[in-house]
Amino acid sequence: MRPFPRPGRAAPVRVPLRWKIAALAAATACLVAAAVGVLVHVWTARDIRGRAEAEAANSLYAAMDVYRRTGALTDGAQLDPAGLPAALRRPADGDRHTAYDARTDAYGATPGVWAAQRTDGPDSPTLAYYVPMGPRLHDLYQLDVTMAVASLIALAAATPSAVCGAGLLARRLLRVSETARRISAGDLDARTGPTKGGDEVADIAATVDLMADSLGRRLRTERRFTADVAHELRTPVGGLLAAVDLLPPGEVEDLLRARVRDLRGLVEDLLEISRLDAGAERPVRDRVPLGAVVAEAVTRTGLPTAVTTGAADGPTPVTVETDPRRLERIVGNLVVNAHRHGGAPVQVTVEGRTVVVRDHGPGFPDDLLRGGPRRFHTGAAERGSGHGLGLTIALGQARVLGAELHLANAPDGGAVATLRLPA
Repeated sequence: MRPFPRPGRAAPVRVPLRWKIAALAAATACLVAAAVGVLVHVWTARDIRGRAEAEAANSLYAAMDVYRRTGALTDGAQLDPAGLPAALRRPADGDRHTAYDARTDAYGATPGVWAAQRTDGPDSPTLAYYVPMGPRLHDLYQLDVTMAVASLIALAAATPSAVCGAGLLARRLLRVSETARRISAGDLDARTGPTKGGDEVADIAATVDLMADSLGRRLRTERRFTADVAHELRTPVGGLLAAVDLLPPGEVEDLLRARVRDLRGLVEDLLEISRLDAGAERPVRDRVPLGAVVAEAVTRTGLPTAVTTGAADGPTPVTVETDPRRLERIVGNLVVNAHRHGGAPVQVTVEGRTVVVRDHGPGFPDDLLRGGPRRFHTGAAERGSGHGLGLTIALGQARVLGAELHLANAPDGGAVATLRLPA
């Protein structure tokens, strides 16, 4: 059943489960790669700096030994160089000290490490040695690039695997969902079948099958009970109708006759519903003029109803291949329901293969539009409000004909039942 569209927020964009799982796997892989890359970068950078400091300190030790013995400077050693950091210009003691200089090296190119030590007393010059870190930092950069490329390659290889694995899971869940949808549509024989894997999806599939078995048993029991009750009531109701004919004419006889006829109609409706539920009904198709069949069905109801044939049909009546008896049953039930629960005027429009029954009453209840008609369901506000077996039979007969019956409410008020016959 499709109600008229109502203004509101747009439906959210549906993203398949496989892409959500693949995106989650890709994001997790990116986070792991980033964390590993940062840890490797920090550890390698500290190791490079530590090695440079050790090299600078050892080179300064050798240069200081040569300077104190010969007064000569070895290659790379300098006395009070201009680029020496301020913290190393006048050391407070005679020990060797190192400092990282991120500004530039002695040649104005890359950062490096300085090692400095006083040559003698407090006022003596400072001997310094500089170790450039340009080659080492270049190696660190190459390591970062290599790890980034390796992470991208691993991500590119892992994403298709994640999509494939997520697709397998999504297909299993889709199979369970399709089975549940078929069960909700009335196919009580639908089952998910054996599901591989001892995981939660297999548990859900087994639960759906158990639910279908239990629901099937319960519905079959109810259908048998309805059919048995209707069959058992048929004989006493017939006897009551025959007994009423023996009563003398009068008000009592008329009242009893009306009530017995109502009871007989209810029994016949129950038998018809039981046959529809059991799938025992088979249409007897014939080629008939649709407008004439609909007009005849409306006439048999004896209720004031306007029948209109669409202008698109032209002068030649539209003929359809269908079961005219079942079609009359559907149209008659819809017209009776419109008069009984709706409001005048009731209009029937035939256009092409579509029959529309429209009233101007309060419209169908919201629970009917959501879940369809329920048997013996009546409103609590007043006797007779709601709906009973008429719409249920109309929907069942429409399914037998292969037609579509949609129930909705018109925007300006009133109930609208639309029957579309198959081509």
